[in-house]
Amino acid sequence: MLKTADFNYHLPAELIAQTPAEPRDHSRLLVLAKKSGEVEHKHFYDLINYLRPGDVLVVNNSKVFPARLLGKKIGSGGQVEVFLLKHISDQKWECLLGGRASEKLEIEFGAGLKTRVVKNNQDGTWELEFNKNAKELLAIAEKIGLVPLPPYIKRDKEIKEDKARYQTVYADKEQVGSVAAPTAGLHFTPELLEKIKALGVEILEVTLHVGMGTFAPVKTDNILGHKMHAERLEIKAAAVKKIIAAKQAKKRIIAVGTTSCRSLETLGKYLAPSEFNDGKNFKCWTDIFIYPPYQFKVVDALITNFHLPESTLLMLISALAGKANIDKAYEIAIKRGYRFFSYGDAMFII
Repeated sequence: MLKTADFNYHLPAELIAQTPAEPRDHSRLLVLAKKSGEVEHKHFYDLINYLRPGDVLVVNNSKVFPARLLGKKIGSGGQVEVFLLKHISDQKWECLLGGRASEKLEIEFGAGLKTRVVKNNQDGTWELEFNKNAKELLAIAEKIGLVPLPPYIKRDKEIKEDKARYQTVYADKEQVGSVAAPTAGLHFTPELLEKIKALGVEILEVTLHVGMGTFAPVKTDNILGHKMHAERLEIKAAAVKKIIAAKQAKKRIIAVGTTSCRSLETLGKYLAPSEFNDGKNFKCWTDIFIYPPYQFKVVDALITNFHLPESTLLMLISALAGKANIDKAYEIAIKRGYRFFSYGDAMFII
């Protein structure tokens, strides 16, 4: 039985990155060979040297929106933070609430936006009903919302640079829906992407709107007791066709980030290639939970950041590279002063 504590490790607080590397592709890159366990130390711009013509690089094009809304309780005037997680239907959203909450709570924000608590979901989230539809709410959030940085990135006040840097350069403005960045993609620059394409690597996009499924902590002693929150996934029909063709041609499929990895493995888990001949987009809510031992069906290699202790993301990369290899690589990374988590350095598991 794998226990959550098996995926714990000690990280000195000073290694938690508070700002991103500048330029983006100058972050460090730890290259880990999953078969041998050998480690190399490079910079992210060296990634090009580990790619080859025919590779397929899969990125998550979901765009982060300013999901943190600061408001006041109607009646008492007390401050309260609402963290939008996912749109449910009409004017209803699943949210996190800061401070003391109750099912009678009503909140007002700027720009004429108001909400009320509908119910306690009993899993740490709340269902709220707003006085605006989803399109109107997202437009207001762009004006008054705050960048949804994780709590380990400390800010006395919002830094305007975060709005650009906590977003991939390939985020699609039509695919707004993530409440946390797919952080492995933060290292790419437009220039590096052009070099990768020129090498003969095909870049494909999936859309997984990052939510609680990605960053919710594991609270059970036995990892099998953990229930992943579902996240919305869509892969365009043309990309699905190319992914299947690549697998059949034994080309290497490289996921950029754990969200792209989970998207691809969801595709491989639930549908057979013969079912994609209708030319439809692949759409679903995915709650796939990948941990050792797991047989990867689509992903061959992974570009990723360094993850929190006891997280589902650490469990996923341990399934791909082997837990012993990951334990050793993390130990080396800590000794060499790599920067960890969302704004930190990267790892390429090959």
